[in-house]
Amino acid sequence: MSGVAASTAALIDNPGGGGSRRRLRSVPTQAGPAPQRGPTHPLALGRDARARLGGAARALMDAPGLEGVSDAVRLAVIVLASRTPSSSGVVEIRTPELGRWLGLSASYVASEVVPALRRSGVVDVETAPGEYGQDIGLKCKVLPMWAARGVVGHPLALAKKELATLLRLLEAVMAPGWAHRDGRVTPAGLLGSRTGRAAATDRLALLLLVLEARENGRVRQCGGTVDTRRGRAAATVARLLGCTVSRGERVLERLEDRGLVVRVRVGTASGLCHRTRLVVPAVAAAHGRDGIADAREDRLMAAEPEFSDPALAAGGSDVSGSEIDPQVNGAPLADEADGPDPALTAALHSDHPPVVTPVSSLTLSSGCSGEGRGAEGRRPECACAREDKAADGGTDVAGSAPPVAERGPLRGEKPRESPADERDGQRAAGAVAGGRPKAVGWEKAQQQRRVGLPADLGLRVALGPVAGLWERLSGWQQDQVEAAVKAEVKRLAGMLERPEVAPQLLADRLTDRLEETGGEALVDRPFPWLIRRGLVQRQACSDRRCDDGIRLDTGGECENCNNIVHIRRAQRAKIAAEVDRELPGLGGRERRQVLEERLREHTHREAEQAGARHDQAVAEVEMRRAAAARRRAAEEVAALERRAAACVECGLPGAAGLCPECTYRRRTDALVQEAVDLAVAVRADLDDPAQIAALSERCEADTRGLLDDVCRRQAATDQGLMAFTAREVAERIRDERRASAHSRLMRSEEAEAEAEAVYDTVLRRRPRGHQAAEEAADEARRRTAHYLLERKLGLLQAQRARMQAGQAPKRAG
Repeated sequence: MSGVAASTAALIDNPGGGGSRRRLRSVPTQAGPAPQRGPTHPLALGRDARARLGGAARALMDAPGLEGVSDAVRLAVIVLASRTPSSSGVVEIRTPELGRWLGLSASYVASEVVPALRRSGVVDVETAPGEYGQDIGLKCKVLPMWAARGVVGHPLALAKKELATLLRLLEAVMAPGWAHRDGRVTPAGLLGSRTGRAAATDRLALLLLVLEARENGRVRQCGGTVDTRRGRAAATVARLLGCTVSRGERVLERLEDRGLVVRVRVGTASGLCHRTRLVVPAVAAAHGRDGIADAREDRLMAAEPEFSDPALAAGGSDVSGSEIDPQVNGAPLADEADGPDPALTAALHSDHPPVVTPVSSLTLSSGCSGEGRGAEGRRPECACAREDKAADGGTDVAGSAPPVAERGPLRGEKPRESPADERDGQRAAGAVAGGRPKAVGWEKAQQQRRVGLPADLGLRVALGPVAGLWERLSGWQQDQVEAAVKAEVKRLAGMLERPEVAPQLLADRLTDRLEETGGEALVDRPFPWLIRRGLVQRQACSDRRCDDGIRLDTGGECENCNNIVHIRRAQRAKIAAEVDRELPGLGGRERRQVLEERLREHTHREAEQAGARHDQAVAEVEMRRAAAARRRAAEEVAALERRAAACVECGLPGAAGLCPECTYRRRTDALVQEAVDLAVAVRADLDDPAQIAALSERCEADTRGLLDDVCRRQAATDQGLMAFTAREVAERIRDERRASAHSRLMRSEEAEAEAEAVYDTVLRRRPRGHQAAEEAADEARRRTAHYLLERKLGLLQAQRARMQAGQAPKRAG
């Protein structure tokens, strides 16, 4: 018995006990009818539901096998998972219906999406072919969800109500819309009308944004340094989709054009717009909120005087107690309630051109921005003041920085971080008269460089030994090195049995190259060193898996290199023995000189032989190419002659041996002969040559008469299609004769006997299966008729061959 039940029982048993008496009172009845709670809006998800469904979506997108697939395939996995019954775990859907969910055509889904699902191993697909052999019926099982059934705490172990919630969410986002038989209409989702190119990408992006949006519609944006040209909102979408920032910006723009996502600029205390909020208005409306108005009213409040230094905003903050899962990218996040906004990592004044007027930053005690820098409250001078004068009175721009700029840049200029940078001289060249800096392409790339290694895990492993050199590269150089590393890792993975170790092999190569150089400090020019020395494989032999005498696939010594060394040592020993045998009285120095001379001669002969073999191989290749060219020329000449040949029957020039009219005529004669054979085979005695000849002559005359009659009637309408019409009529006559012969043979004694035997056999196995027995008998009758017809046609052809050879046997009796 629980504690509450025990206390209640004690009070009831002993109402007059000492101490205060605890009485049980009934709750008064509520006045009026009880409120009826209906289903909420599909987009009005609670915090737990968003975390649960968002974790399931990320687990499906990160499933092994979906690396590098298109967004349509990833969205198809989520759609199939949402439609999976909790009882069976197998979803049945038609290909056109899945295409409507994805916004793609049925043919594209059948040819691209379904094969990609099979190859990934994430979805087990069983198909039912349609009329043209395409995959029309799909029976799918999402294997990660099937494996997570019953696993406590697994993100894909969704209950029945959670699957229903996920399906309602997908219907609200991307349902194609349906018209029911009873007249009801299910409206389309937010992106139900979005079809065609990149439709699946837009639907997947909106789904992920809805799962990341709070009750006020705001989407938690990613932290860290982002591309200022694209914006933090575009970087957030890109990291959710796992794509580039430029592609994320295009997706965000398409969603903005449809009014599904809004980027709202937040006002600061000074009235200037600074931060940007990413809002999904539909989510805010589902919760009864106005996300756009709330975002605009969220002003940037003034900071305390002791925290007025902008440099402090760029630092990390304490870990908040937010219960919401972070973004899928793993980058540090920020929120307006738990920490500084990611946009606050930049300077706290507004964006402005390179030459600006002084503006106030934060509302401080004296209103001067220099107070936070320890400048005794004085106001800073213009950013361009004294920039055209050097320290010695000249016009050198490098020495024109004001005193305030020594403590921290006013305008966000990136200080020079790499003394060994190859293009430092271009900065001075970018200045014009008057001391104002001129933007150049390289400085733009330099300002966009990444301090840390790329986000891809394989690239981080490969570039780990040269992280210091990576920080010294410009933005353009980092892009080039990243592309070269990707290509080298892909090449190494193609020659290894375990492709996943390719990044570590490249890292080992870079480590060895650094040891040869003497460390990163001795590398004066990082970019050429990485491209021309660090990333280049050095083959010591002809084996493409050799790198400085080490096998890339095994990690051991290269056997081919060892063989080459052994062969060279054996050759040196052989030449030394010849020298000792031919010149036994030589001293040490003379012997060494003679040995080296003969070794040089031997090496020269080997080089000449290798050159001769190469020349011979080149000559053989040229000979094969010449022979192939001659063969192609001869074939082209023969084809031209064949096309220019006259018709063998009517003599029409340029008919390729047979003109279309004569071709139709030949085909018509062959069809007439087939029709005659079908009629003779079922009517004549195949052992009587005379009867066969007479019946064949009469049947051919009747067939040609029928054919001429029909063709004359057709000639009255179109004379040009006479030959083609004759062929079609002959085909119909042949088909009718075959059907008639088959029907006649089905009534033959052999067919009836076979049908009765099959009927009795089926009844013996199934005494009450009369219908099945009749169907089996009919099928046996048709098979027997087909066999008899083919047999009679074969006997007729053999008899005619004997008649033409004059060897027809006499009829017995």
